[in-house]
Amino acid sequence: MAANLPKILIVDDEPQILRFLRASLPPHGYACVEAATGSAAIRAFAAERPDAVILDLGLPDQDGFAVIEAIRAGALTPIIVLSARGDVEGKVKALELGADDYVTKPFDMAELLARLKAALRHGLQAVGESPIFRTGALAVDLVNRRVLVGENEIHLSPKEYNLLRFLVAHAGKVVTHHQLLKEVWGPAHVEDVQYLRVLMRQLRQKIEPDNAVARLLITEPSVGYRLLMQS
Repeated sequence: MAANLPKILIVDDEPQILRFLRASLPPHGYACVEAATGSAAIRAFAAERPDAVILDLGLPDQDGFAVIEAIRAGALTPIIVLSARGDVEGKVKALELGADDYVTKPFDMAELLARLKAALRHGLQAVGESPIFRTGALAVDLVNRRVLVGENEIHLSPKEYNLLRFLVAHAGKVVTHHQLLKEVWGPAHVEDVQYLRVLMRQLRQKIEPDNAVARLLITEPSVGYRLLMQS
């Protein structure tokens, strides 16, 4: 196994998924470690210290949520969940336990590779946060609380800035409605999703170059939002 390649732990009990990822990831510059059960995944994570984890939630000995909790007890390693189609509750629970992203089965390999690349970049960012965050034309000065789109300074309300600031801190990750509501409005408002939709619409109107087409602030239907990381 090449020492300089990012190491990906694949956790899935479907042999065809393991075979597919084992064949598909190395040509794109990734080394693979495999586990077919939750307990094997936890052991492999401790022994191999992978750079990222691709995790199926439906495992034969324990569900993937237990694996997320075990990893998050001591590491910030990016975790991408493979989720059954339409399993919104599972996606939300996985994200709130600390998963970085999810890909729905059956999945497109190009999408998985893009999500994996973004998760690895977020993992590097989490090690040490830069005082100025940039994605596309957007720049957020986290020290002076200034927001610019291109050369133009954008004036945000305190709640708009707090919403953007939380998304910046988790850039590239899916953040759930519950997480955003708790952060911006407090625990008493975690069910008030309409508040969040209104505030997100206002924020998009200010920072998206063409606010009719979301290119930075992406909606994850029934789950939450994601701030894309662009060069």
